[in-house]
Amino acid sequence: MAAPRKELKISGRNLWYLVGLITSDGCLSKDGRHIDITSKDSQLLISLTKELGLSNKVGVKNRGAKNQAYHIQIANKNFYDFLLSIGLTPNKSLTLKKVEVPVIYFVDFLRGLVDGDGGIQRWIHRPNRREQWNLRIASGSKSFLAWLKNEIEKNIRAKGRLYSEGKNNFRLKYGKMAAREIARRCYYESCLGLQRKTTLARDCITSYEGWTKSKTVHLN
Repeated sequence: MAAPRKELKISGRNLWYLVGLITSDGCLSKDGRHIDITSKDSQLLISLTKELGLSNKVGVKNRGAKNQAYHIQIANKNFYDFLLSIGLTPNKSLTLKKVEVPVIYFVDFLRGLVDGDGGIQRWIHRPNRREQWNLRIASGSKSFLAWLKNEIEKNIRAKGRLYSEGKNNFRLKYGKMAAREIARRCYYESCLGLQRKTTLARDCITSYEGWTKSKTVHLN
């Protein structure tokens, strides 16, 4: 008799944040069981294992090299099958089309994407000396970013632009007011996330200098 499958005791907002992080920085092994999550920030993975009650150890990739990174590996057949059922696949970076995310948890999924292959940037615009912001998400799949762009516009009412930056290199980008609205919705108080990007998101939320109405965001 086969041994019963283990269940990961993760649900709700934390589950969908984890799905977003795996969608951006994760890899599904072809063995049908293992999921690897890689990050340049070891503290994110340490916090992740602690908050989600995982016993996985944080390992090191490319130790001592310029591209040194950290990773955890989750071995769970049920969770692997769940990821397949919502749209993820092995070698997903080029083949991903969309992910079936409940609307109520979309902002948590999106925060996972931003903490993974995304970024929040602040700079001073030299001509007018005003503070500027943008938020961006990268992917090797244009179809996935096109789907994501539509979902962000539908669920957060923020408009962005999709750019091609070379073969299998695409970027979804949002200007300052749209970036602020995405940050406000995704990086709420006490949310699970990468501390560095959480701090930037909250700085963006509280920055109003020179900001007026914009065609890129529609608030209720």
